[in-house]
Amino acid sequence: MAFCDLHTHSTASDGTFSPKELVEKARNIGLGAVALTDHNTLAGLSEFVQAAQGAAVRPIPGIEVSTEYEGHEVHIVGLFLTPKTGPELAEHLKVFEQEKEENNRELVDALNRAGYRISWEQLRHQVMGRMNRAHIAAALTKAGYIHSPEEAFRTILRPDGEFYHPPHCPQSLPVLEMLRDLKICPVLAHPFLSLMPRQLSEFLPEAKKRGLMGMEVFYSTYDSRTTQTAQAMAEHYGLLPSGGSDFHGTIKPDIGLGVGRGNLQIPMQWLERLEEASETM
Repeated sequence: MAFCDLHTHSTASDGTFSPKELVEKARNIGLGAVALTDHNTLAGLSEFVQAAQGAAVRPIPGIEVSTEYEGHEVHIVGLFLTPKTGPELAEHLKVFEQEKEENNRELVDALNRAGYRISWEQLRHQVMGRMNRAHIAAALTKAGYIHSPEEAFRTILRPDGEFYHPPHCPQSLPVLEMLRDLKICPVLAHPFLSLMPRQLSEFLPEAKKRGLMGMEVFYSTYDSRTTQTAQAMAEHYGLLPSGGSDFHGTIKPDIGLGVGRGNLQIPMQWLERLEEASETM
């Protein structure tokens, strides 16, 4: 049986594999398909699709959009972008991207004033696509201020700390409507990382009405109980199952492409069902 991975990242956002390297890795481990879903950017998709030509692995152009629902950051994966829908989606994301860029610059300036000497110009040159907190954490690690990006997230860059203030995110429900209007398939990413089951039970019915089509029920950090809960909730609310490793490369060394922490096997049939449903709605 062939398997796929419907949630991955590249150097176009906060991963360490280029889009081409991601395709090569997927081919080498025998995946039937892989989706590139970088955070709020389409910058890596052209290289990704081109690299997959003749590679015996199907490329699924996608995106992971950061949204907000009642004060919680909720991530929505969009699958099956096309040469037409991609540019239209990019137009919708422009304002958010500008706000995020300003937020990053303010964060680096605040760190510099506090004595953390990292260069905005170097960061901007090194990052292929949209910069985020992971890039700044990596720069702090490289400069020797902390031992790892994970330590930065717990200390210097924690959301309730002195320096990092999360940027404004678009509201989840309008984003779902926008994605469906563009014929993009919306899937709720890693739901239990931001919403508890009670909150999900409030969110999912309205999200389904607004266009949500699937939910990640297989995910790298889920234990068997969480997976069972996710599967039951997806079935209850009429959402198709999806899954992904959330592969980032060496920045998350315990997460393997296609396999997560060794607990993932995402059937190609799930991809086919999502695609079929997206085309018929």
